[in-house]
Amino acid sequence: MKNTGPAERQATGPVAGGVGAASAPDEQHGTRNRVARSILDHGPSTAAELAERLELTQAAVRRHLDALVADRMVEPRAQRVYGARGRGRPAKVFALTESGRDAFDQAYDELATDAMRWIARAAGGGDPGQAAVAAFARAWVESQVERYRERVERAAPHERAQVLAEALSEDGYAATARSAPASAGEQLCQHHCPVAHAAEQFPQLCEAETEIFSHLLGTHVQRLATIAHGDGVCTTYVPHAARPVEPPHEPEQQQHATASESTAGRNPV
Repeated sequence: MKNTGPAERQATGPVAGGVGAASAPDEQHGTRNRVARSILDHGPSTAAELAERLELTQAAVRRHLDALVADRMVEPRAQRVYGARGRGRPAKVFALTESGRDAFDQAYDELATDAMRWIARAAGGGDPGQAAVAAFARAWVESQVERYRERVERAAPHERAQVLAEALSEDGYAATARSAPASAGEQLCQHHCPVAHAAEQFPQLCEAETEIFSHLLGTHVQRLATIAHGDGVCTTYVPHAARPVEPPHEPEQQQHATASESTAGRNPV
């Protein structure tokens, strides 16, 4: 499932070494949590980008990044360069590790589960409750993917799965798109799900995501596996957009033969 955007995420996850502890009195821990949360919200970031977003000096940001790296909550990576590469070494970006994401996801997953339980009860339980959860799940997922809808739809049809995977990865999903074996399509794989436990109890989340992916990619997709069901990865099959196929034209000689066969056994007029 899609993680929530920066303006909507409220849950704070406990991170090793005090990072992310909402009740921690140490101001350094609070600022360090803001650095980690900014990476969670915006994806891998340079120290300069973090400093600008958080209105801190780059020196202060680097001190917090060093602590997060030491706690194995964040790891440095070489920045991916698109297009022509300039002189000099590429800027270093910092990304959350799996442990870092899990620290935030645990609290967020619990919040999502509690919210949907409340919705189901408020709607009266049973079928009405399940329908209310499904409606909420679809509206919620749709509001999240809206942030990169234009980016995906602007891409050529055969490139949309890859563009969607890149957008999901920037939100912490470690997503990839690759050719499906022995098939005219691709597999969109999400190796991380921040609300796996909520989706296990409320499959409407996975169903809504699959439906939104279909609209976004412009083709019918099929969910093959989910982390919520115990699989190692969420896998969605994305067939290549179907092209209209015209019926083959019969050769003129074959048309005459068909006509002759259709009159065989009849008396001439």
